Amino acid sequence: MPTSPLTEYSVKRSSRRAKMARPVRVRPSDPRDDHFEDLPTSINVSKEGIFFSTRRDAYYPGMRVFVTFPFSHVHDPLACEYVAEVVRVEKLSNNKFGVAVHLKMTVNYSSSSLSSTVSRN
Repeated sequence: MPTSPLTEYSVKRSSRRAKMARPVRVRPSDPRDDHFEDLPTSINVSKEGIFFSTRRDAYYPGMRVFVTFPFSHVHDPLACEYVAEVVRVEKLSNNKFGVAVHLKMTVNYSSSSLSSTVSRN
């Protein structure tokens, strides 16, 4: 008996999702992808991922991105940036796309130096 896509994704999830509409900042991390800065809104979140809606059609499964969540402004000292991977892109209504990203690791930039520390999730 075939499983529905929703069932497949539910089985893969290891943490519960919470409905949460918050600003997100997304940028490609691979220099081979065209640069953009997208400021979508999250639909739901978990400890390991974020699902957001966007009008941008540049996302594809396997794409590596930098994700700042929640996002308020570029120089927010409390902002947390992640390296993430797009795991699903789906067509939504009103010419929008739903994009699911898996958070791979956090990137913490020190304001006192140019170095960064990376911690795996």
